[in-house]
Amino acid sequence: MAESRHENPTLAELRDAEETCERLRVALVGADIVLPSLRVDLASCVDAANSTLRGPLLELGGCNLATAEKLAKALCAPHAR
Repeated sequence: MAESRHENPTLAELRDAEETCERLRVALVGADIVLPSLRVDLASCVDAANSTLRGPLLELGGCNLATAEKLAKALCAPHAR
């Protein structure tokens, strides 16, 4: 499918967010970490108070203590720096 040269900036940001979310998911799986709720938070794209659009956030979701410990170890590993 051909992409438009004048793509809506919000759609481009959503595409980037989805790609980043997937890269994060793959990296976490590589460290034996699964965050089941990992997703792009579409509601974060709208600032209801100002009726404006803003960049999306990633929802990491909650995790149990074992998963949090794996995540902490992965982030503290020498190769993570």
